[in-house]
Amino acid sequence: MTTPKTFLCISNYFKGNAFLIALKKQGNRVFLVTTAQLRDKPWAFEYIDEVFYMPGQDLDWDMDLLLKGVGGLMKDHKIEAIVALDDYDVEKAAFLRENLRIQGMGQTTGRYFRDKLAMRMRAKDAGIRVPPFSPLFNNEEINQFADTVDAPWVLKPRSEASAHGIIKVHNKEDLWKHINELGENRVYYLVEQFKPGDVYHADGLQLDGKTLFLTVSRYLATPMEISQGGGIFRSANIKYGSEEDKAIKKVNEEIMKAFGLKNGTSHTEFIKSREDGQIYFLETASRVGGAHLAEMVEAATGVNLWEEWAKIEDAVVKHEKYKLPKVTKNYAGIVLTLSKYEHPDLSGFDDPEVCFRVPLDYHAGLIVKSPKQDRVMQLLDNYAERFATDLSTSADAPEVKKFH
Repeated sequence: MTTPKTFLCISNYFKGNAFLIALKKQGNRVFLVTTAQLRDKPWAFEYIDEVFYMPGQDLDWDMDLLLKGVGGLMKDHKIEAIVALDDYDVEKAAFLRENLRIQGMGQTTGRYFRDKLAMRMRAKDAGIRVPPFSPLFNNEEINQFADTVDAPWVLKPRSEASAHGIIKVHNKEDLWKHINELGENRVYYLVEQFKPGDVYHADGLQLDGKTLFLTVSRYLATPMEISQGGGIFRSANIKYGSEEDKAIKKVNEEIMKAFGLKNGTSHTEFIKSREDGQIYFLETASRVGGAHLAEMVEAATGVNLWEEWAKIEDAVVKHEKYKLPKVTKNYAGIVLTLSKYEHPDLSGFDDPEVCFRVPLDYHAGLIVKSPKQDRVMQLLDNYAERFATDLSTSADAPEVKKFH
C-alpha cells in the first residue's frame, strides 16, 4: 500500500469541497489554507486534517506571513504538492512552490494561466490566432493600435477572473479618456479588439502534458454580457464531433502545449468570429470553470472535474497510474440568474430532465440533461424566459480597485 502523502490546498473562495473529499479518500493528509472570512462556510471539515486561516482576502494576504506559516508546517510534515483551487490562488501556490522548491507549476508558467497579456503574447508566438491587442505601456504603441485596428475595443484587467472589470470603448478619444483615468494602474490592463461572435469554453483534464479529457460548450449568453448588463447566464455542450468541436479541441491542444500545463484541469475560452468564421483564443485558467459549469460537464459526460483533478494530483505524487472513468455522451445545459428572492421557488420547473438545482441564496439556477441536444436547448430557452419574467434581477459589478 502507498504511503499517505500530504497536500496543501489554497482557496480564497468557498469552492473545491469535492476536490478535498476525493483527495482524502485517496488516503492522503489534506491541509487547507483559506481566508478567515470563510471560517463559517460549510467546508468538508471531516475530510480536512487541518484548516489554516489567513487575515484578509486574496490581495490582502501577507505573502511573507504565508510563506513562514507553510514553512513552519513543513517542520513536521513533508508537503508533496500545493494546489490552487481558484484563479486568484494560482500566484500564491506558484510563489510557495518556488520558495519551498516543491514540484508543480512555477511562477513563469503560472503567469500564462493568470495574466491575460502573457497569455496573448505566448499564444501569438506559438502561431495561435488571437484578436489584435496591445499592452498599455507605451503611448506610441497604443496610438498605432488605435489607428490600425478597427473599433470597438475592450480594456481588460490582466489578472482578473472571468469578465470582471472589462471596459468597452468605441473610439480613440474614448480609449485615451479611460487610459488616463486608469493613471498608473494602466500597466495592469491591455487593450484588445472586440470581436463579435459565439463564445465557447473547453473544460479538460491533463496528465503528463497530454489531454485526457475535453468537452466543448457554448455560452448562450456570454460572461461579459452578464457582467456588463445583468441577465441570464446559459451554457450548453455542443454537438460531439461537429466542426466547432473538432476545431476548438485542436486549438486547445496547441494552447496546453504552448503554455506548459502538465497535470491538472483547465478552463479555456474561445470565440468564433462572426466576421471571418475563424476560432480565436480568448483566455485560459488552470482551474475548474466557475458558475456550476463543473456540474454541467458532469451531467453531460459523467466526469466530475473536481474529483478527477484530485485523483490526477494524487497519482502524480504517488507515481501511480491514473485511469479516466467511462465518459458518457449526453447533452447538458445550465441556466442561472441573480434572483430577487433569497430562496426562489423553482418547484414549477419539474421536467424530468432537471438534474441539478443551484444551492445559492439569491440565485435561481438549474441544470438539465438529455440524450438529445435539441431538448436541452428547448428547455434552456423556455426556462430563461420564465426566469426573466418571474425571478431575475441584476446587480452592479464591483469596481476593480486592486490588481495582481
